[in-house]
Amino acid sequence: MSRWFRPRGLRSRLVVAFVLVTVLGAAAAAWAGAATAGTALEEESRRRLTETLERQISAVTADLAHPPTPDSLDRLRASIGEDTQVSYRDLRSGDLPVITDALRAAVRDRGGLVFQTVTTGGSRKLLIGTPIVLTGIDLRRSPSGVEVYAVRDLAETDRQVGRLLWTAALTSALALPVAVLLALVAAGGVLRPVRRVRDTARALAAGDLSARMSTRGGDELADLGRTVNGMAASVQEAMAELRRFVADVSHELRTPLTTLTAVVEVLADSVDDREPAARESAELALAETQRLVALVEDLMEVSRFDAGMVSLRAEPVEVAGAVRDCLGARGWRDLVRLDLPEEVGATLDRRRLDVIIANLVGNALRHGAPPVALRLSADDERVEIEVTDHGPGLDQEVVAHVFDRFYKADTARAHSAGSGLGLAISLANARLHGGDLVAGNAEGGGARFVLRLPRHHREPS
Repeated sequence: MSRWFRPRGLRSRLVVAFVLVTVLGAAAAAWAGAATAGTALEEESRRRLTETLERQISAVTADLAHPPTPDSLDRLRASIGEDTQVSYRDLRSGDLPVITDALRAAVRDRGGLVFQTVTTGGSRKLLIGTPIVLTGIDLRRSPSGVEVYAVRDLAETDRQVGRLLWTAALTSALALPVAVLLALVAAGGVLRPVRRVRDTARALAAGDLSARMSTRGGDELADLGRTVNGMAASVQEAMAELRRFVADVSHELRTPLTTLTAVVEVLADSVDDREPAARESAELALAETQRLVALVEDLMEVSRFDAGMVSLRAEPVEVAGAVRDCLGARGWRDLVRLDLPEEVGATLDRRRLDVIIANLVGNALRHGAPPVALRLSADDERVEIEVTDHGPGLDQEVVAHVFDRFYKADTARAHSAGSGLGLAISLANARLHGGDLVAGNAEGGGARFVLRLPRHHREPS
């Protein structure tokens, strides 16, 4: 098969293979039948023409004078019909240039009827040569020396063979749509379980660990389906155990960490400013404890997403005000350059929007360079929030993994004090709204994150 036509899909390959086999089989059968019938027609035509010639010769042999005269040879030729030549030694009646020397030699050597097929003038001719044998009173047969040659047209036979070949070609052509239809039906039956395996695998890859496929029958595909289902069940059970473990650990850590944070805060406040080393140690302990608390909170949030326990509490939100409140609550209002149009209303989950903005702006403040800018825009369908910084930007390798859990691009940014989960949680919250979050680089340099959310939330039907 040529390089410009190479079916890629399994369905295409099955259909092409089935059609080729069917059409080639039908064509081979039709052409073989046509060839056999054509051969039979030609043999029948040759037999009929030679028998007719022999009868014509037999009817006039008794009246043939011996040795024959030119007049008797003419009468013999006229009684046999047109396209005939009769010869006796040097005497000849009629002239047929198509009679070959090889045919004359064969008639003389064999002493019986000889035929030869030639093409002349664009059509096939049957050349027939036979000696005339005399039968005496004693019934003994002896050669007369007279030879009869005849040329008979095979045009009608060729037309009949041509009609047979045309019928064979038509049969092959009619077999094509039938073969395509049968191939589509057969391919559908073969590929239906394959598609079920594919759909189940896609659902599992997308995170739906409850996806299973029906397994009927005892063939190889049914065995494959049962294997996939068993694998999915094992993965689902392992993931459930892992999620329970993370949730339990996070919950168990939350209370003592809260207590520890309060104790470290009191300790840091009680350290005298005259003891810089002790105060620095206390502040470091407080920072690390707060970071650990944030990590536990993020782990709990991730575990809720993994367990499918998150829900969207959509309500009317004035987005510009929500942005200001988010930044003000964290003391970032003076650190971010805002471009906020007034009265941008949307139906969103305010708490999850706050988490996304806090993660994006906090990420830009920690890892980028000032000024950090936040721009809000909206149309009738969606809200778009763009956060940019003027740092070194993101390498292409980093862009591909920036939303992965626990991914920290140390080579592209400074040492990260975050948990490595903030951007993953932000992306999950954006998609929970039916939106998206993309990463890249701004035209003037620096990282650029764009949050796109539908302006009007619709409950799934």
